[in-house]
Amino acid sequence: MATARVAWAWCALTLVLAATAATLAFANGAAPLPVVHLLFVAACAVAGGLIGAHRPGHMVGRLLALSAFCFALMEACGHYAILGLTHPGLPLAAALAWPQTWLWIPANLAATLIPLYFPSGRLPSPRLRPPVRGVVSAAALAAVPSALRPGDNLQVGMGAAVPNPLGVPALAAPASAAEAVLTVLLAAVFVLGAANLAVRARRSEDAERRQIAWLVYVVALETVVIGARLVAGLTDDDPASVWPSTSVLWELVGIAGATLIPVAICVAILRHRLFDIDLVINRTLVYVLLSGCVTGGYILVVGYLGALFPAGDLQISVLAAGLVALAFAPLRERLQSWVNLLTYGERNDPYAALTRLGRRLESTADPGTVLPGIARSIAEALRLPYVAVETSQGVRHEHGEPARAADPVRLPLTHNGERVGGLVLSPRPGDSGFGPRDLRVLQDLARQVAVAVHAVRLSADLRRSRERLVMAREEERRRLRRDLHDGLGPTLAALTMRAEAAHDLVADERARRLLAEIVDDAETALADVRTLVDGLRPPALDSLGLAGALRAHAIRQPAGLRVDVHAPQDLPALPAATEAAAYRIATEALANTRRHAGATRSWLRVEIAEGTLRLEISDDGRGIGPEDRDGSGVGLASMRERATELGGSCTIEERPGGGTRVRVELPAAAEGTGDDPGSW
Repeated sequence: MATARVAWAWCALTLVLAATAATLAFANGAAPLPVVHLLFVAACAVAGGLIGAHRPGHMVGRLLALSAFCFALMEACGHYAILGLTHPGLPLAAALAWPQTWLWIPANLAATLIPLYFPSGRLPSPRLRPPVRGVVSAAALAAVPSALRPGDNLQVGMGAAVPNPLGVPALAAPASAAEAVLTVLLAAVFVLGAANLAVRARRSEDAERRQIAWLVYVVALETVVIGARLVAGLTDDDPASVWPSTSVLWELVGIAGATLIPVAICVAILRHRLFDIDLVINRTLVYVLLSGCVTGGYILVVGYLGALFPAGDLQISVLAAGLVALAFAPLRERLQSWVNLLTYGERNDPYAALTRLGRRLESTADPGTVLPGIARSIAEALRLPYVAVETSQGVRHEHGEPARAADPVRLPLTHNGERVGGLVLSPRPGDSGFGPRDLRVLQDLARQVAVAVHAVRLSADLRRSRERLVMAREEERRRLRRDLHDGLGPTLAALTMRAEAAHDLVADERARRLLAEIVDDAETALADVRTLVDGLRPPALDSLGLAGALRAHAIRQPAGLRVDVHAPQDLPALPAATEAAAYRIATEALANTRRHAGATRSWLRVEIAEGTLRLEISDDGRGIGPEDRDGSGVGLASMRERATELGGSCTIEERPGGGTRVRVELPAAAEGTGDDPGSW
């Protein structure tokens, strides 16, 4: 609250100074036109006060307030000093001619830095801090000789000379050089800020791009105004002037265009969500193009008919107006359609929007990216700030940010009479809702989106079923291994031992041969059972656990490869499928390290967090090339397949310090749930 009061107090002081400067200028006999630029100063002061009150500490607000204050103070002091020429004995009249010599430096410096801090109030990169500090230091150094520069200072629009009371004759040349260098430097900084703003407009998100669009829009309008004023000056009767400075109309138009700049900055920072810049640009483009076409067409028709019928001025004008009127409606419709495509997207062409959506679905291989891609496609096709696709289970895939000025619109998504989700859309800023044309396009899109949502749900159900089958298969293998290892195996071993004992007790040779054959068959069956048991599941997992099995496998590596295992001593109980997949992925990764990486050291880390088993295998080898990173090899493909069939993930990437790193995430719960969009 105190910061807001300070901002408003500063704004009020600036407005008082601007009003004082205008009053003094009129007292000195100035014409209204040279003083009208104080309206721009007042607009900057109000914009700085609003931003400072609602966004305390925002650098753009501070720069606007500082620039406006310096300009207002400079004008007030300069006009007061001029008033002292006609009113001898006026207190401090001679002394107040001094601030005018240097206040233009901080005023222009603050205005120059605004593009760099717009719209967030912070520099877009820390690398810009040294140049900004250098410019501020250069401005401070240039202000010293400028403040002591000798000679007369001319107040703009007055033509009266006011000497600098603190002028030093020896600083005349240094002051001129410093001012010239500073002017070039400020121009370079302004161009740098504008270029940086253009780059950020291309790379930024929708919110920041919309803020920048406000400033770009008014700057473009002011550029058009300046160009029109130059054309008017060049076509004026006065050949010595290229600027119509004596025209009341052009002066008012120019100051109005300049005043829109701080207004647009204020709107962009404080209220850019409440007003639709696209709508403003849309209407402006339509009417500017339409006005240009109508005017140009009228001139061409009048000129052509005038060449054919030199004597019929009135008839030619009436005929030209009629022809232009006939072409007005179709021309406006064609221009509006073209501008709508530019600003609103493909709402006038549902076929194009459906085609874009179909191509997005065709190019999407991963079911997890289908629904986010649909939301993005609809938002881009119709230029909407926010689109979300909801499933019937409450999962939401969003793109953009919802507008605060209007409530979002919800369209149901139904497939074969069953509601499978909803389509949530936010109207464009400045619109209270969607029109009939938009709704027709959205309803057509909703039917296609419903089919996609249903297909994604079926894919998620199939994936989850597969995960459950894999989990059940591994659990059954663990149970079979336990039964064979603890049941059938000991039974066969006992039968073998009894047959051997009977062989030693029997004297008959035929019986002994028969018992020997029984012993051989039992030993063969026992070996087959052991082979079957080992094939069902790695034996080390049941005897040592996952951490112990990994450590034992690491110890068995060749002497040239050292493997460090970092794993908790006591891992919680894991599903059989998770244990088997983690062990086999780790052994395959170490095998690749040993065979292909040429590494001397490898690290294997295991941890469990948030219901997920995380496994990481890295080495210091030669790394993996881009052609192998996609998993085209059998080993890499099998690692990814083992993780994917459990609803996990396996990523293979370059290690920052050199070498390869394999990251695996597997479900640590008793039942595989799958990842998005399997969270139905």
